[in-house]
Amino acid sequence: MTGRVIYAGFEVQYPVGGNRLLTDHVALLVAAGVDAYRWSPTPGFRYSWFADDVPTLSGAELDLGAEDLLVVPELVVLPDRDPAPGGRKAIFVQGHFMTFLTCPDVDLYPGWSTPPALWTISRDGVDVLSRAIPHLPPPRLVPNPIDAGVFRPGVKVPSIAWMSRKRPSESALLKQILRNDPRSAGVELRDVRGLSHGEVARVLSDTSVFVALGAPEGEGFGLPVAEALASGCLVTGYGLGGGDELFEAPSAWPVANLRTVELADRALELVRLPDADRLRAAGRRWLVDRYNAEVTTKALLTAVEAARALPGEATRAIHPSAWEEELMRVIAPYAAPLAAAGSQS
Repeated sequence: MTGRVIYAGFEVQYPVGGNRLLTDHVALLVAAGVDAYRWSPTPGFRYSWFADDVPTLSGAELDLGAEDLLVVPELVVLPDRDPAPGGRKAIFVQGHFMTFLTCPDVDLYPGWSTPPALWTISRDGVDVLSRAIPHLPPPRLVPNPIDAGVFRPGVKVPSIAWMSRKRPSESALLKQILRNDPRSAGVELRDVRGLSHGEVARVLSDTSVFVALGAPEGEGFGLPVAEALASGCLVTGYGLGGGDELFEAPSAWPVANLRTVELADRALELVRLPDADRLRAAGRRWLVDRYNAEVTTKALLTAVEAARALPGEATRAIHPSAWEEELMRVIAPYAAPLAAAGSQS
């Protein structure tokens, strides 16, 4: 497979699952023999909150060859800001519900000189983007890889965990409902917030029940749910579009959005569910069979090959951070919830 695959990365030093996933893609492509890189403006930049040793490129601008492929996240797309005019590109959509936030009125999204490929991370994302952007080639599904070696069960203790970052108000409400219910006696309530990748894995390893609150705008996939299933947690909560497929696991129970009392009741029931160990093991097997490095790599190689079939020529690329101020003006009213929506672990 000729040419480089270059992911535009962003220099954010707090846990944002999207940045980790982008880095995972680079690592998987490199392992498969592809000349792949993460590109950031600052020389030597590395993420500090997870192991980060993938090949990198740096600088505000970068020369692309005719066979190179530039991959950019959906949130940096502006209709009059083509990051690589004439070059071959893919838009990596991790939150399909946010795709048009930065360009809501473009007739032929994204309005660039050459049509990009579309990649996304859930079945719901494929369905939504196929309807919303019918003039581009059908979006490619690249399932998220979950590291079952990092996220694995330990000795479970009676506990309920959730991430408050995405819904701080509902999180506070849920905690009060849980702590005022007599059934919570002896049950540890855990708000998993602001932890590193490894710290999240340690907490989930002995957590018995994980509650998926998700982002109010929707979920592109829901990495915390997948990681909880791999960790042998029983899961309940909100699928919110992209996460719905995870609730097909035998150890997951969906609850309708904003039914906080029902959510608390289900979580408390699951803490002492009979036959829980069998269901935990079944849920982990279900997850690992579907979301692993081999599955992701195969889908990613197919997506790269399809993107290479699109038009492309040598060009000078500009890192999308060049128009960060313009992007922030557009998304400022949504900045806090979008940070939560992107923070998947």
